[in-house]
Amino acid sequence: VQLQASGGGLVQPGGSLRLSCAASGSHFNRYKIGWFRQAPGKEREGVSCISATDGTIYYEDSVKGRFTISRDNAKNTVYLQMNSLKPEDTAVYYCAAGAANAVCLSYGMLYWGKGTLVTVSS
Repeated sequence: VQLQASGGGLVQPGGSLRLSCAASGSHFNRYKIGWFRQAPGKEREGVSCISATDGTIYYEDSVKGRFTISRDNAKNTVYLQMNSLKPEDTAVYYCAAGAANAVCLSYGMLYWGKGTLVTVSS
């Protein structure tokens, strides 16, 4: 499966962005999809993951209540709605696909898309 993330940009603190992860290839609905981010000088971290079929969702603690992940299997797309953005959310955001039982960690993912840069600054 091939993945393409989009929707990044420059936003002021407190603002919102919606990232999209469009997938091509077969059996999209069999994969767990995750959003990961990497800030300058830091390791890549899992932000949120959504399961293949049962709707189980994971959020990293710092984004709980601010970010919402969703998926539209008919459109082969996963979204990350990001609200109340903070400067510390600045990073390159990547979407990735893993097996249905994968953990929401980088090593659990099988396929990666190119990242999209999110900059939160006034």
